Amino acid sequence: MKLSVNISKKVFNPVYLPYLEDYSRYEVFYGGAGSGKSVFVAQKLIYHHLKQKKKNTLIVRKVADTNRLSTFALIKQTIIKWDLSKYFKINESDLRIKCLINKNEIVFAGLDDVEKLKSITFENGELTDIWIEEASEVDESDFNQLDIRLRGKTGVPKQITISFNPVSITHWLKKVFFDNKKAGAITLKTTYKDNQFIDDEYKGVLEAFKGTDMYYYIVYALGEWGVLGKTIFDAQKVTERLLYLRDKKPLKEGFFVYEYENERIKNDTIKWVDEVGGYVRIYEDVKSGYPYVIGGDTAGEGSDWFSGQVIDNTTGIQVATLKHQFDEDLYAKQMYCLGHYFNWAMEAIETNFSTYPVKELERLGYPNQYVRETEDSYTHKLVKRYGFQTNKLTRPVAIAGLVEIVREQVWLINDITTLEEMLTFVRNERGKAEAQEGKNDDLIIGLAIAYYGREQQRMSITEQPAEKKVKLIDKLGAGKKDMSIKMW
Repeated sequence: MKLSVNISKKVFNPVYLPYLEDYSRYEVFYGGAGSGKSVFVAQKLIYHHLKQKKKNTLIVRKVADTNRLSTFALIKQTIIKWDLSKYFKINESDLRIKCLINKNEIVFAGLDDVEKLKSITFENGELTDIWIEEASEVDESDFNQLDIRLRGKTGVPKQITISFNPVSITHWLKKVFFDNKKAGAITLKTTYKDNQFIDDEYKGVLEAFKGTDMYYYIVYALGEWGVLGKTIFDAQKVTERLLYLRDKKPLKEGFFVYEYENERIKNDTIKWVDEVGGYVRIYEDVKSGYPYVIGGDTAGEGSDWFSGQVIDNTTGIQVATLKHQFDEDLYAKQMYCLGHYFNWAMEAIETNFSTYPVKELERLGYPNQYVRETEDSYTHKLVKRYGFQTNKLTRPVAIAGLVEIVREQVWLINDITTLEEMLTFVRNERGKAEAQEGKNDDLIIGLAIAYYGREQQRMSITEQPAEKKVKLIDKLGAGKKDMSIKMW
């Protein structure tokens, strides 16, 4: 006798329907509260447990006891709501649900008892699916153990479903599934606006946070990545700016190429190369006669990144960034080209861990570097040196200046990666402002240095000499006037 169970598509939120038949190894649902992601996962599980044979699911949360009033209650509620109780046996004491049609089972457990997880078996077949609910509570090591366990060849696709609210930008979930997207993973972000079944009262509660707690609204209502703990920068301002920039792309992404002659870069051969994901990002193109400042942070003290930050010195707007892991000589040459592109910008590069980039710029003939005064240890006279020195006097002042800019003029900052670094920049136990363990602050330091060094660069706009413009236009050829202005 063939059994027919009809489930209307109308019981699902439309945003999730494309994922009803998705069999990716990792299915990640994240976003704000009230988005219906947990409800959909429960619905999908019931649907497939009825439809497929030899399908067994393990549902986990960090603590076993939290399942009873959350995932177990939700699965049971879905079965009852769909009038399917006669097809399932629900064991309240063991938190175990069996489909009577095909003996498929759903088991609930906590990650607080790993040994108990190892002993879970199924009457018909092996484990095929895992749902990790509130995954932001789970350690990466727990996830890895679950991932290893989901193996075997039964002909049934294996899938791990993950659902969570993105409460912390530092969480391993962001690193694994978003920053370096894990192979075989699909992700879907939803908010209460995607839930057609949400009641007006709950919707009103979430929207009321706009007026009472904007940060809470951004994280829990709009599902944007948040931050836990005390950060140096205003987390709400940074998160609001990130939200604004979310769908905006850089004007250009790429790098510079050039020809080398007599151990020098030939300025007239410097060219920009477009490349998606390139290590130089330009947000506002160079303007003729405008003054620019570039701050640079070199790799050192556990960091392997070099950075550069370009600001328009007339406004303070961040117009470009550079970040890569190349050797120092390549970094210096890219910084040379970047400065050349932005009207021979004044470059202030940090010299704490290496003076090579500054010396290389000098050797290449770069005409506009930041100058600091230091006391000669022998003569005790003040001497001038190229480069920015971060010490107990300059570092706090530079960072404090950037903190003020974020608080008062966060709209000056256009780079998402820089803003994300700010959400993980905290005070350590000694009171020093630095990146959290495992995070970077290269772009922060570079930008702080750029703003600190503004006084050594003019703030007024100058006109190019007419004869130079004509020569450049003649050299480039007719019809390239726009290029001549931009590359000046």
